[in-house]
Amino acid sequence: MAYDMWHASQPPDDGGDLPWHQMLKPLLTDLGGCRVLEIGCGRGGFAVWLAELPPERRPAELIASDFSPVAVRMAEELGRARGVANVTYRVGDLMGLDWRDASFDVAISCETIEHVPRSEVAIGELARVLRPGGRLYLTCPNYLNLMGLYRTYLPLTGRRFSEGGQPISHFLLLPRVRRWVKQAGLLIERTAGTGHYVPFPRRSPIRFAWADRVGPVGIALHTLVVARKP
Repeated sequence: MAYDMWHASQPPDDGGDLPWHQMLKPLLTDLGGCRVLEIGCGRGGFAVWLAELPPERRPAELIASDFSPVAVRMAEELGRARGVANVTYRVGDLMGLDWRDASFDVAISCETIEHVPRSEVAIGELARVLRPGGRLYLTCPNYLNLMGLYRTYLPLTGRRFSEGGQPISHFLLLPRVRRWVKQAGLLIERTAGTGHYVPFPRRSPIRFAWADRVGPVGIALHTLVVARKP
């Protein structure tokens, strides 16, 4: 119910260039003929972007799934309005996916594992449904930075950190996420990061774009892990 209410309060999703999408989109060049799962599809903007790729890059089949029935309904309405034909929308729980082992060539999870009860279980489920040779594209926040220090400091002042008001928002660290990916039996091929922020009281954090070009990946707030199933 909490996630239904959260999605219902959000604006329509246009699949825009959020920082994690900016990292991910240039890498999705070989989805032609693939069966793809996007888990945590939200209100469907990125699923539409995938479905509208040029024919040679477009997934043969795309399953867009989310825990929230409201989000799935909004995603399906968006897909219908945009006229996409190769997307199936499903309500699903990342803690226990309905699909059999080795069901997908590609699994995409954008900013989702921090919002489930156990992130390591989520990664294990994504690895399970991948076929041998399949790839996982995983984005999530990393708090090994000033934003993490700020998040740790807030409770000391009697305030609560809120990532847009979502009911679950785990404190993730990139090294730990990489370890979970390896423990799931996947081989990490690439790690990327963007977003170097300085928090300020009573205002939105300031992002330093120049640091995205020269700053270490390990302290970026937005991170991407690409891994392959042997």
